[in-house]
Amino acid sequence: MKRYTELFRIPNVWVLVLACFPARVAYGMVGLAIFFKVEQATNSIAVAGLAIGLNGAAGSFTAGIRGSILDKYGQKWPLRIMVPTYASMALLLNTMHSKPLMLTFAFIMGLSAPPINLSVRPLWKIVVPEDFLRTAYAVDTAIMSAAGVVGPVIATTLALSSHPSLPLNICAALMLIGGGSLAITKVSSGWIPEKKGADHLPLWKHKPLQLLMIEGCFIGFGWGVFDVAIPAFTTIEKVPHLTAWIFAAMGVCNILGGLLAGLVSRKTSSLRAMRRAYAVWFVVSIPIAFTHPGWTMILASAGLGLVGGAIQVFYWEVMEAIRPKGSPTAMMGWLWTVEGTLMSVGAMVGGVISEKRSPTFALALTSICIGAGYLILGIGKDRLKAADRIPTDEEDLAAMKDNSPTNL
Repeated sequence: MKRYTELFRIPNVWVLVLACFPARVAYGMVGLAIFFKVEQATNSIAVAGLAIGLNGAAGSFTAGIRGSILDKYGQKWPLRIMVPTYASMALLLNTMHSKPLMLTFAFIMGLSAPPINLSVRPLWKIVVPEDFLRTAYAVDTAIMSAAGVVGPVIATTLALSSHPSLPLNICAALMLIGGGSLAITKVSSGWIPEKKGADHLPLWKHKPLQLLMIEGCFIGFGWGVFDVAIPAFTTIEKVPHLTAWIFAAMGVCNILGGLLAGLVSRKTSSLRAMRRAYAVWFVVSIPIAFTHPGWTMILASAGLGLVGGAIQVFYWEVMEAIRPKGSPTAMMGWLWTVEGTLMSVGAMVGGVISEKRSPTFALALTSICIGAGYLILGIGKDRLKAADRIPTDEEDLAAMKDNSPTNL
């Protein structure tokens, strides 16, 4: 744990962690907040799944565009425009009862989603030295996972309380607090976009990115199905309160997995570490299709979260190693465009399958998609070879010098 103690002594680390946390809780809430709002208004799981899907599709479809805007113009004004717009859409959606209007505003709300995670990730490179990046990414993953624990618990608890209209209102308030705080921090508002290299190609022609996009299609679809299959299963079994416990167990273990990954030696390449963790991820995903809302599903989800948290840390390192110069947020944004779009499709399909057939079958699709993602990374590993190397001591020292206060 000494590594984490040293990290938090670095200036601005606490600023990034605390500023963005409320907004990440809002994102942790929004899916279930929309699900329960629409399900309670229409008495249809399929329509609720469609609402989540439309919201996610709108947000993911424009993620690459928003990432490109940040890379070109910086973070200051994009965040200050999108944060209040998003909060306003959440409040408006909460006042509606018409199915067409709810679906329409769920979509519009997704279009205005502030790029919180896209904004935070490149800031770590200017806040911490290169040899602390894996640890910083682990902390950031843990913070996102913690928000993923707190958000669903808050959304589910409030949606099933005597004040079911509160989740979307709280979501709007947290986005204003967190997104607004990040927008006015010195490290964010003063961030200068990275210049593109002389040999810069359009991102969609970048072969490593193409591979990750193909992998992201399967993972996005699988997780979209999962995110709807869980609340659908618990609702069908008349134990909707277990939704929060299942996602909470998954989120807590996701935090632990990310923190453990942050302690992995820098002598292990990010690609090698990610592929090994990915194989374990597929194995631990298999039992989820044989579970039932209760302790079995909680344990299976915890296993998925533990390994998934570790993979996220290594995945960020792989992206950083293979991305073209000048695209610290755009590349992540376009990856999310693909993955998030398929996640939205998965959410829609998951709602229909869960209602018309079986949520068990929907959960099996998640495991199949993880297996497909692992095979794709194995087949195309040569495209990611830039991430299969270990920095030399000289490179680490040079990185530390470049990130010293006199060079910021």
